Amino acid sequence: MTEFSERFLLDPEVNASLYPYLNSLREHRPVYWSNMHRAWLVTGYAQIAQCLRESAISAERVGPIMEGVPEGALEDAPRAFEILSHWMVFNDPPEHRRLRTVFQEQFSARAINRYQTLIEGATRSLLARRAVSGSTGDAVADVAKPLPSLVFAKWLGVPQQHSPSFWFWNARVGDLVLGAAQGEREYRTSLKSLLNLYDYLADLVRQRQAEPKDDLISSVLATGQVGTSVTEEEFVGMLTHLAFAGGETTSNLIANGLRALLQHPEQLKAVREDPGLLRGAVEEALRYDGPSKMSIRTAAADFELDGAAIRAGDRVFLVTAAGNRDPAQFDDPDVFDVSRGSTPHLGFGFGAHFCIGAPLARLVARAVLDVLVRDYPDLELVGQTHTWQLSMLNRSLTDLVVRY
Repeated sequence: MTEFSERFLLDPEVNASLYPYLNSLREHRPVYWSNMHRAWLVTGYAQIAQCLRESAISAERVGPIMEGVPEGALEDAPRAFEILSHWMVFNDPPEHRRLRTVFQEQFSARAINRYQTLIEGATRSLLARRAVSGSTGDAVADVAKPLPSLVFAKWLGVPQQHSPSFWFWNARVGDLVLGAAQGEREYRTSLKSLLNLYDYLADLVRQRQAEPKDDLISSVLATGQVGTSVTEEEFVGMLTHLAFAGGETTSNLIANGLRALLQHPEQLKAVREDPGLLRGAVEEALRYDGPSKMSIRTAAADFELDGAAIRAGDRVFLVTAAGNRDPAQFDDPDVFDVSRGSTPHLGFGFGAHFCIGAPLARLVARAVLDVLVRDYPDLELVGQTHTWQLSMLNRSLTDLVVRY
């Protein structure tokens, strides 16, 4: 066993070279109390899966988010707190199940697959304006960021002319939820953006109640669950969650998946020769270098995990990026292999909190990667060193320079 020396997870060197550090942490102790983070760092696959099944581990963490708000930005905090309390990801069963059920049918394969043609067409349209054969470009800015925004706006029913404001608010909500809002001014902007996003979607719900259209909001309203199973306030709050989570997660999955394929030419060649491997390529991207690093939980009661005595109130960091590289669960875990098969990864969570938007994110990623792989046979990376946004939770590239 190699000697272990703890580092702060937001250390720029750790952020730049994540997996060697996570591997050493997991090898040292898969359930590790960190005085530096004042939390348990859980890095073993089996231990993370146990936590995600464990009723003593709570997903409720709106309180800690709001505890970080500076005094000068508190004016909008109570209402923002109320909106976040309706997010499925911050609720435990049975409340989580009640909220989730409202959207279950909208994420079925039948409901989602009809968007494939739209996604492929939007991808080709974006790239036609930006990706000239032989030229260089940034695949994050060219397609990974804007494409999910287009798809999710269409899915929610947001008119194209409103998209710039809508996605600006989403990005600022991300600063709040993902811990990037550091100063008083940034917090004020993030809190106000969440309120603006909520008010916009509440108005959109009222419009669809009066005049239904072919979109998610109208489909859910037609089921009669809004006002019965959930309140209208809960429904709008959940829409803010779907708007934020879907775009960010899918953007990261596209960019990280494309990077992994381009860094492994033999795997890219296999996918080009057998498009049926694309599904496996997306799953392997989720495992090998997924869109998020961890999820944060709180112990609601005392319990034991792998010999560690976790106490009620302790913070627990479920480092899924480390669990997905656990050699106790995956053969050759640091190898990117699109033919790996169906070994379950933690890229979209596990158990009750498995990501409800996973089917749509997978469809978008497959469609975008299919277009890039098929339409750009000479696609290659320009340079092998890449920069990642400094974030505890997200695994997000700042750019991905490619030659089309």
